[in-house]
Amino acid sequence: MRTAMERTARTAVIGSLVLLTACANMSPQGQNTAVGAGAGAALGAGLGVLIGDSSQAALIGAGIGTVVGSVVGYNWKTVKQDVEKSGASDLGIAVIEMPDGTLKVNIPSNVSFDTNQAVLKPALLPVLDSVARALSQHPELRAKAVGHTDSTGTDAINVPLSQRRAEAVTRYLSGHGVAADRLMAEGRGAASPVGDNRTAEGRALNRRVELFLYAVR
Repeated sequence: MRTAMERTARTAVIGSLVLLTACANMSPQGQNTAVGAGAGAALGAGLGVLIGDSSQAALIGAGIGTVVGSVVGYNWKTVKQDVEKSGASDLGIAVIEMPDGTLKVNIPSNVSFDTNQAVLKPALLPVLDSVARALSQHPELRAKAVGHTDSTGTDAINVPLSQRRAEAVTRYLSGHGVAADRLMAEGRGAASPVGDNRTAEGRALNRRVELFLYAVR
């Protein structure tokens, strides 16, 4: 049984290598999408066999993108490096490749907005410029900004504030050459915390805009 599982894992990994070889004859756009989706699926399935739960790991590698529908995997290496070099790391902005195939640019509120405001701080603009360039250079990409607050205040205040902050990000991108139909904005208020709202540190983590880049077929 173990031998059969290992053979399946090896087959999945070999499949990803075959895909990479085939990508050599594709356009750069096709390579990015194919590597992200195909290799992710193959390696996800292989990982599942190695850890003993192929269904769960395959879901991590490829299934989440399928559930979303239009989102496919993508090779984010160049885009991620460009965003990080724009000053993101110095500002504490994390650039993370997500299991669903998206690239998340996690923007904390202390470098993006003043308290209760939705006007972008100047220090953030070079980072958004790099995102705008990436979107302009890669027409297959889209972006969605999701605003979040801590639990201080009511939903009547927090949800509109988070929406305005998300829209401030997408409006900036639109003003720098990205078509509006490639952008989305959503405000979730305090509904999706990542930190403990009972502490100052946790509330600071929760005040953020998550900018997701993703590829579509």
